[in-house]
Amino acid sequence: MNAVRIIPRLDIKGPDLVKGIHLEGLRVLGKPQEFARYYYENNADELIYQDVVASLYERNSLHEIITRTAREIFIPLTVGGGIRTLEDITSVLRAGADKVAINTAALKNPDLIRKSAERFGSSTIVISIELIKEKDNRYFAYTDNGREHTGVEVISWAKQVEELGAGEIILTSVDREGTGDGFDNDLVEKVSKAVTIPVIAHGGAGKMQDVQEIFNSGADAVSIASMFHYNTIDNLKKVSVEEAEGNVEFLKSKKGFAKVESTSINELKTYLDKQNINCRLNGEAKI
Repeated sequence: MNAVRIIPRLDIKGPDLVKGIHLEGLRVLGKPQEFARYYYENNADELIYQDVVASLYERNSLHEIITRTAREIFIPLTVGGGIRTLEDITSVLRAGADKVAINTAALKNPDLIRKSAERFGSSTIVISIELIKEKDNRYFAYTDNGREHTGVEVISWAKQVEELGAGEIILTSVDREGTGDGFDNDLVEKVSKAVTIPVIAHGGAGKMQDVQEIFNSGADAVSIASMFHYNTIDNLKKVSVEEAEGNVEFLKSKKGFAKVESTSINELKTYLDKQNINCRLNGEAKI
């Protein structure tokens, strides 16, 4: 079994790291570069940067943050939000990203997946699927942070993006994101069986057991925010915050986040290793 990956996710609005529930109600936590550096120093396998207001401006605005981060961390960095053209991909990669995550543009123009995979390589192209479970238990893809229904069924869309050349899929359960209720294991199991490319589960992690269960359901990687952000806030000596937009007390008070347990990356990896789930401890995976 290949080593699973633990990937902190950093949602970014302007210059700030933010967090919400169901991709809404965003509050400022601090500066993304400080969190990214801490995660890199504490054994993260990769990082995800998501520009959460890119849809408002129809472009990714993280170039300066990406460049500064890339100077200090040396693990793969995936950047998403507002990536709509081949030129956008080129720009973000030149800024220092290793991969790009595409959602809206891929749904509007699936051929962008094929063209981008041909130009930049499949390993560079990640398709982000934001999804909501309907009353009939079917899953449908959404855009604009879970606000815009596309009518596209998730399992068939996952198969299509693989056929078009995508190298990975990020599955974000809007229903569970930020809640600490656990991942949607049934969803991840279905998608993992439907495709052969890696599936990254995002949305719902509240405790270490949730992560164990999602790997047992077939995920190749997890993308986690709140669990790690709690721990990071407690351990960073200084977190810069714009007073006008909020402060770190939002997460520390756990208002709305009561189900989420503070966990470090190393604590999680040690736990997974004890459950016989292969992960990179101290930068190395078991053979």
